[in-house]
Amino acid sequence: MTVRNEGRILVVTTGGTIASRMDPCEGSLVSVVEGQELVADFRTRRSGPEIVIDEFCNVGSNLIDLKTSFELARHIDTRLTDETISGCVVLHGTDTLEESAFLADLVIRSSKPVVFTGAQRSSDAPDPDGPRNFADAVKIASLPDAQGIGSVVVFDGDVFAASDAVKVHTSRVAAFGSSSLGPLCAVDGEDVFIGKRPLARPAFRARRIERRVDLITLVMGLDDRLLNAAIAYGAEGIVLEGFGRGNVTPPVLEAVLRAAERSISTVVTSRCMWGRTLPVYGGAGGRELEKAGAIFAGRLRGPKARILLSVIPAGTAIQDMNALFEHYGR
Repeated sequence: MTVRNEGRILVVTTGGTIASRMDPCEGSLVSVVEGQELVADFRTRRSGPEIVIDEFCNVGSNLIDLKTSFELARHIDTRLTDETISGCVVLHGTDTLEESAFLADLVIRSSKPVVFTGAQRSSDAPDPDGPRNFADAVKIASLPDAQGIGSVVVFDGDVFAASDAVKVHTSRVAAFGSSSLGPLCAVDGEDVFIGKRPLARPAFRARRIERRVDLITLVMGLDDRLLNAAIAYGAEGIVLEGFGRGNVTPPVLEAVLRAAERSISTVVTSRCMWGRTLPVYGGAGGRELEKAGAIFAGRLRGPKARILLSVIPAGTAIQDMNALFEHYGR
């Protein structure tokens, strides 16, 4: 049997499909179920740790922006200073769950596990997946071996590192997958065995987050209009999802040079699902982007690179930024 912590588990609710019901008047799902109701079934049917409910918000995660997600991470960080709390479960909509989980991984200083989960089916569906995901998340959060694991995403029995988790399907219950590392472990009935752990990551002692970081995906023949617009409207950073290893078109390369002249940082990721960026190609390829001052994000996908860039303090030297992306993107 898997050994559990005797401490309490903090459950932070934010809304999402797991907290949604069908509105018969509108014919749409609406996030209305409160935290106490979400965990009522778990409390009555299962033995386990004491659950402490913290209702942070109740919205679809498409409405959660960088500021709200940053406040969520800092809120959890504060709550975890309570010595009676041994771990945290965050119930979150799946649209932006991977971004909030990664931001939490960057910001939260506690070694206690922070487990993000949600649902693909509403709470009033005939076969909701939320209760199982929640029960699995509590198992991870109450596991002594999970201390120091950082923020993770638990879905359909699989456990993914926050830096690696990505939503891979719009509607299936196996909603999340891995962009590089594969699952850290799986929940097997009442047992959980952690097979591997993410690299230790220092938390950012960030007091603010920069919301003006734009993400642009390269497509065949893309010109410089989108980058010019980002520069003109005050972007503080730009993330490019480039081709392959991290290549762009000639007009985009020229725009990156103009951004550098204005001290706007550019980070290069790949629009490919798997693999690392690397500055190896000429002809508007990664090598020329590197010469133009662009930073390569390694295995981080675009949304994660945007999160990391948004918490790096303004004025950080480019060599230090490169080191951070090398560390988190390895």
